[in-house]
Amino acid sequence: MKKSFEFGTDTLTIQSLVDICHGTLTVLFDKEAREKVRKSSGYVEKIIESGDVVYGVNTGFGPLCNTIISKENTAKLQDNILRSHSVGVGKPIAKEIAKAMMVLKVHNLSMGFSGIQESTLDRIIFFIQNDIIPIVPEQGSVGASGDLAPLAHLFIPLIGLGEVEYKGKRRNTASVYSELGLEPLQLKAKEGLALINGTQFIAAHAAWAVYRLHHALNTADIIGAMSLEGVLGSVSPFVEPLHNIRPFEGSKYVAHRLRKLLSDSEMVQSHANCGRVQDPYSIRCIPQVHGSSRNAWLHVKQLVEVEINSVTDNPIILSDKETISGGNFHGQPLALACDYLTLAAHEIGNISDRRIYLLLEGGHEGLPKLLMDEIGLNSGFMIPQYTSAALVSENKALCFPASADSIPTSLGQEDHVSMGSISSRKLNQVIGNLEQILAIELVTAAQAFDFRRPMKSGIILEACHELIRKNIDHADNDRVFAEDIAKAHDLIKDYKLTKLAAEIASENDIDLNGTYDELFRLS
Repeated sequence: MKKSFEFGTDTLTIQSLVDICHGTLTVLFDKEAREKVRKSSGYVEKIIESGDVVYGVNTGFGPLCNTIISKENTAKLQDNILRSHSVGVGKPIAKEIAKAMMVLKVHNLSMGFSGIQESTLDRIIFFIQNDIIPIVPEQGSVGASGDLAPLAHLFIPLIGLGEVEYKGKRRNTASVYSELGLEPLQLKAKEGLALINGTQFIAAHAAWAVYRLHHALNTADIIGAMSLEGVLGSVSPFVEPLHNIRPFEGSKYVAHRLRKLLSDSEMVQSHANCGRVQDPYSIRCIPQVHGSSRNAWLHVKQLVEVEINSVTDNPIILSDKETISGGNFHGQPLALACDYLTLAAHEIGNISDRRIYLLLEGGHEGLPKLLMDEIGLNSGFMIPQYTSAALVSENKALCFPASADSIPTSLGQEDHVSMGSISSRKLNQVIGNLEQILAIELVTAAQAFDFRRPMKSGIILEACHELIRKNIDHADNDRVFAEDIAKAHDLIKDYKLTKLAAEIASENDIDLNGTYDELFRLS
């Protein structure tokens, strides 16, 4: 396993991006990449000396592209673009996403098509390595001519302005520079534009969403299997021949996982010859529903990994004689994908809420109504389902596609925009809500599990249930269930449940993920 990532030469994956942001993978700006950057920067210097008119090098920006900037003012132009475009509003984005934006931008610029200076990239890498994270407001990008406003906030600290988080505190950039003995950078021609042009806000949010949803999908399979055990559902809808005649990869993958999670279960065996013909869809159709979201996840993962290894700057500098003003900054490829994945994430929460409701109905032998024996005096698990219903409804509203909208900007020069910044932010909101919905199902499924004792499930689900009970006690009476939900949420968002399932499978030689493991993994 590689212990470092080389900007501009290595291929970035979502997992390696996360590892860099978590500090478990170091970054290098090696000789090969440095040479490409120096060469590109040299092209810009030659363009300035020649007097040739090139957009963004010696012209204004957007609708001011026909305004020629003198040689003496080209550096001032780059300074001004960071100031003028720092117009974001709203709360700051998550620290790890801001850090991911810096990683993506350095990788993008290190490919040698942007005219950036070596020293500028060295300063950004210094920020990454020392966890100096700029404060970036979440609102203000339309996702077209690059994520202009958030990227301006991300890089205005390079010239000594703005704010950063350093050593756990939000601070003025100038004070951090003073403490570290650093001077603000003096940007040269093309640099300011190269820093703010690109899709790194969208891409960082999208990459983080793919990472989070990967774990949420794995978690949903485990919790769904536990809910099945609670209602004594059938495993026959998960048999391989059924899914081979409708061979969607996601469905086959989920069906395989369910078969392994439920294998050797005494709970399953206890009702092998019962008279029930079939289960409700929320149990019977887990492979089809979870699997469809898996297919969407796989598609978006592939798109995101193309984007994070692409050059999304404008103009592109090929030589001192050839520059191209194109549209690689346009966020549409990820805007549509994020809206698609938002719907896929929502549907996992939607079916999870239906399983929660199913567990509470009291229509299953051995399961008391609302999962508590003394109902009346106690409300049981009635009200946690209210919360899951509210979260599902909120997610439905967030599923409206932001990419369906376009409002012209830049005096009509930018007359079609992607709104991908909104798509990617909404996607993470929906995943956050999904994690809470799954936490509620986890609490209710564990409670139902208890009522099936002394029977045991398969070894993986038994270990998962034991982990839950180490953190959350069985409820005989009403209590503050918000505390239980918070503890269950910690198990989900910290990936403790999915990691435990993987460890138990490995220790017991259980092929939990089957032939599609490589396809659906993050590495």
